[in-house]
Amino acid sequence: MQFKMNENGFEHKTSFGTLEVSGNEEFGFRPYQLLVSSIAVCSGGVLRKVLQKKRISFSDIELTADVTRNEAGVNEVTDVALHFTIIGTDASRQTIAKALSLATKNCPIVQSVNKSIRITEDFTLRNEVVDSKTCL
Repeated sequence: MQFKMNENGFEHKTSFGTLEVSGNEEFGFRPYQLLVSSIAVCSGGVLRKVLQKKRISFSDIELTADVTRNEAGVNEVTDVALHFTIIGTDASRQTIAKALSLATKNCPIVQSVNKSIRITEDFTLRNEVVDSKTCL
C-alpha cells in the first residue's frame, strides 16, 4: 500500500476510490477507526464463512464495536468489544458460540493484535428473517 501526504493527512488510492486518513475526523477516517473497523469486519467476515461452511442458516449479521482508549497514555486502543447479532437462524446458542470461537481463532487481524488489544465478543440471536435473503 502506498500513502501520499495531503493537506489534512494521507490518502491511498484504490480501485474503489480514495481512502482519506487523518487525525481530524472532518477530513477522513481516523487511524483508530480503521484499526477497529479491521478487527470488526475481519471477525464478521470469518464468522460468516464459518457459519456457511457449517451449513448454519442465517439471514443477516449485524455487528457493533465498542472501543476503549487509554487517555492517560498516548490514547492507544486497549479494548475492543464486539457484539454480533445473528439474524434469522434457528441454531442454538451453543452452536453459535462454537462458531464464534472458531472465527476468532481464524481471523488474521484479531490474531495480529490480540496480544496488545483485549478483544471480547458476545452475540445475540434474533429469529426474524431480513429481506428474504439467505446467506447460506
